Amino acid sequence: MSGEAPGARAARRTIRVVVADDQAVVREGIVMLLGLLPGIEVVGSARDGEEALALTARLAPDIVLMDLRMPRCDGVEATRRIRAEHPGTEVVILTTYADDDSLFPALKAGARGYLTKDAGGDEIVRSIEDVLAGQAGLAPSVQRRLLERVMAPQAPAAPAELPDGLTAREGEVLTLVADGMSNSEIAHALHISTATVKTHINNIFGKTGVRDRVQAMRYAYRHGLSRPPGGSGV
Repeated sequence: MSGEAPGARAARRTIRVVVADDQAVVREGIVMLLGLLPGIEVVGSARDGEEALALTARLAPDIVLMDLRMPRCDGVEATRRIRAEHPGTEVVILTTYADDDSLFPALKAGARGYLTKDAGGDEIVRSIEDVLAGQAGLAPSVQRRLLERVMAPQAPAAPAELPDGLTAREGEVLTLVADGMSNSEIAHALHISTATVKTHINNIFGKTGVRDRVQAMRYAYRHGLSRPPGGSGV
């Protein structure tokens, strides 16, 4: 962008943006930052996904700069609905979180850009312009995460139907617990945070009635989620 001729930047149309973030201080700071940048006009700000949808329907912005974790309607659901109902508006995620449980659902919902909140003004503008040009507007850290995900060995697949209402991700975590992995090792294997691993394990314990990791291992063996050492029964 720095090598662009002065006349070219002035000739570009103004990009109309809606900012969605549930934290007032953060939202107002982003609006103020964008207001200082050439070629950007903030046409509205929203406190949650429902307001972002309403503003998109009324104002038809080029971009919604979307936080992920908001009340009433979170950023993933709001992104999905905006892309389905207003395909002329693109979504760029601007969030604190870059873990897989945040990143991949947002991209699957239709977001074309993904930035973390340490991004500077130039990076935000670059992402917005890339998205409007039909490219992906991803932060370098997010690009690395995607590359790591593609190149990493796949976690063991869980059976299609899981017992006791376990989700697919909980089945993956339980399989790795049964393989003797620690929380940090599971987090690395699945590209999620250790806090997320702990949440999944608590959910597993609650659904299955096991009280510790040894019982969880036995449960996994019994339900075919993993094999005991040597392949013998339990």
